[in-house]
Amino acid sequence: STRVRSSAASDVYKRQTYIVFFIICKKCIGGIFMINSTAFDYVNVLTKAADASYQREAILANNISNVDTPGYKRKDLNFEGVLSQELGRCKHQSLDKKISELDTSKLTANVYTDHSNYSYRMDGNNVDIDTENVELASEQIKYEALTSSISSQFSRMKSVL
Repeated sequence: STRVRSSAASDVYKRQTYIVFFIICKKCIGGIFMINSTAFDYVNVLTKAADASYQREAILANNISNVDTPGYKRKDLNFEGVLSQELGRCKHQSLDKKISELDTSKLTANVYTDHSNYSYRMDGNNVDIDTENVELASEQIKYEALTSSISSQFSRMKSVL
């Protein structure tokens, strides 16, 4: 990544690299954090998170379309668990250092079939339309926030240069 050399520009750069990074997994870090680090490290993680969010939206929409399919088991995606696991492997305490050493090629979201959600229906389908709609709306908000954060980060870099 390109670094700004001058002290004043570097200070501006540091202030402008604060971005909102949403991690929904409460077990991992818990909620919303403001993060300061090299821009591209965070952009790479945000991009992976946005890709996973987009993929999860498609999976949730597929669940909704199969609400009346007998025997259908809902599917979901676990990006937050993968991110939590990868961040946990890093030896550093600060999130900045963990993100800088994170191997983004290992941040692949896992799609799984949800067998733990017992069906209350006689046909064995375990899709609850209300839950899926809430999850889909939540995922759309998360995706919008992630893409907005990525866009803001590039705008900040552009204004610094």
